[in-house]
Amino acid sequence: MELKINIGYPQVMELVGQLPEQDIQKLMEQIQSRFVNPVSKRMCYEEHTPIRELIMQAPTWTDEEYNNYLESRQYINQSRLK
Repeated sequence: MELKINIGYPQVMELVGQLPEQDIQKLMEQIQSRFVNPVSKRMCYEEHTPIRELIMQAPTWTDEEYNNYLESRQYINQSRLK
């Protein structure tokens, strides 16, 4: 047997408010384990995925190198035929 109820958030909160404190604690724990923790685990930035490793090992530019790049781009842009 299956029962589907279409109620809004305020009604859910009202129903939860009627529960004993122990049941509210149990509900909060279940919500954390079923809905919140799996999402945060998927979005964890501490995972060592191949793409993360590649990005973390990639070379970076110093300020001087970046300024040299900007100067070169400016020179190239000015030297183009119009």
